[in-house]
Amino acid sequence: MKTKHFFYTVFFAGSIFFSECASAQTTTIINPILTGFYPDPSVVQVGTDYYLVNSTFSYFPGIPVFHSKDLKNWKQIGNVIDRPSQMDFMGEKLTRGLFAPAISFHNGTYYVTCTDIDHDGNFIVTSKNPAGPWSDPVRVPQVRGIDPSLFFDEENKAYIIYNSDPPERKSLYPGHRTIRIYEIDPATLKVIGEEKQLVNGGVDLSKKPVWIEAPHIMKRNGWYYLYAAEGGTSVNHTEVVFRSKSVWGPFVPYENNPILTQKGLPDDRKDPITSAGHAQFVDGPDGKTYAIFLAVRPYEGNFYNTGRETFIAPVEWKNDWPIINPDSKEIKYEYAVNYKEVKQKDTPPQAGNFAYTLTFEKTLDPALLFMRTIDKNSFSLSQKSGLTMKLKPETIMEMGNPSFIGKRQQHLYCTTEVELDFSAKSEKEKAGLTIFQDESHFYFLSKSMENGKPMIQLYKSIADKKEMELLAQMPLTDVSKPVKLRITAEGDSYSFHFSKGTSWQLLKDKVDAKFLSTQVAGGFIGCLFGMYATSSGEATTNSASFKYLKYSGNDPMFPKVSK
Repeated sequence: MKTKHFFYTVFFAGSIFFSECASAQTTTIINPILTGFYPDPSVVQVGTDYYLVNSTFSYFPGIPVFHSKDLKNWKQIGNVIDRPSQMDFMGEKLTRGLFAPAISFHNGTYYVTCTDIDHDGNFIVTSKNPAGPWSDPVRVPQVRGIDPSLFFDEENKAYIIYNSDPPERKSLYPGHRTIRIYEIDPATLKVIGEEKQLVNGGVDLSKKPVWIEAPHIMKRNGWYYLYAAEGGTSVNHTEVVFRSKSVWGPFVPYENNPILTQKGLPDDRKDPITSAGHAQFVDGPDGKTYAIFLAVRPYEGNFYNTGRETFIAPVEWKNDWPIINPDSKEIKYEYAVNYKEVKQKDTPPQAGNFAYTLTFEKTLDPALLFMRTIDKNSFSLSQKSGLTMKLKPETIMEMGNPSFIGKRQQHLYCTTEVELDFSAKSEKEKAGLTIFQDESHFYFLSKSMENGKPMIQLYKSIADKKEMELLAQMPLTDVSKPVKLRITAEGDSYSFHFSKGTSWQLLKDKVDAKFLSTQVAGGFIGCLFGMYATSSGEATTNSASFKYLKYSGNDPMFPKVSK
């Protein structure tokens, strides 16, 4: 997918994107650097350019690729898995699919390693251009586990490091894992020699550490540093580090581990950031080290609907050990850095509060997501109608490929609006806007009919059943004009409105948002606002057109957006 013909209008809070510091060489970076469902970040520096990838699980296209010059402003330039011939995720739950990609560069080639958790296992794709196209996946079957990453040594040798089973595949306790390594040929992508275990359990096996994962190796001042997440990707998430004089170990843990965590901080702190870990180091334009990592922003307790997001923090080296965020226990929403900002052109904003409108005249924003694969015959784009989606029998409650195109919920407080042109031919035909967490946790604001009369209806999924319950409905009188639909998120609640002109009518407010939270739904993904059209199991030739999608976010920890 290309982006140069992607149309949008952007509004943003000025202090978010334009540093107000006195020095032209001082830039303020805003956290998260990628808001919303952008988990498991991995970053690589190539010259003065930075490239970053994230997990997408069973959404398609898979693994977005972002570009930056300053670690602040990021532009999506492509997707690694953008062809069904590479991979699809049909039949898989949306929280399965692709786990924890890692991006690297060596001798003119970009590499992405990743895990297809239920089918292909660990694989590698390559490209000469980070924007793509990327190669078909090459499986690495000897690498048993998840979260593989590559390390290239000075001797032109390459290694693959990954989370794996406990010794002899026998767990001493739940969550017992190891970090292992193979040498690998970067040309053939085949492993060389024997596997070796580098870490058993984590920092201190006697304390039963859990879920050591997302490992990376880097070399600095003659030391090999192995750093990884520990504690599981929730409130006990941490980042820990080991070092050795050899890439094969033995690796000794840092006595002051963890080097990053938010656990143990006061629960009542203002605008908390939690669950930090899964980090990767990179040198900034100033030559200093920074950590890119995941964390979350709950609106209450451990309730959040925006998924795991991508953050940044400075790294200080003390006695040849790295310390992330050394001056504060709490991750900050702003960091001042002493280098020049380089803004990205022709791209919607990603950090702070912002508002923009997507139109669908020639191509789709590369950040928009389909379920499991892409069916290019199911939709079309035009200047007159915008995005026209064929109604498909598949529903979002099943594990197929429904007519659904989603945009991430990027703020705790936000509004999404679409203009819909659609007339149902039966009660089974529905089209509209959904706020969607997974197959069993969503709300659907739809235009349909009941007893032959057009209606605006609000449905709620029934957890663990392929059914919906009707929460509210109102009749539509003027059916000749398109209808506007609006969903507003306000932390722990959603409200649902519709309009036939300039005024908005409330259908239902104070609808429970916690039902869509990761805490309730489980899994690893975040909420999406989805344009959705279905015939609910029956064949039809009907279609629905979406003229635009407007999105605006106004979270309390950032300056308000100006329009």
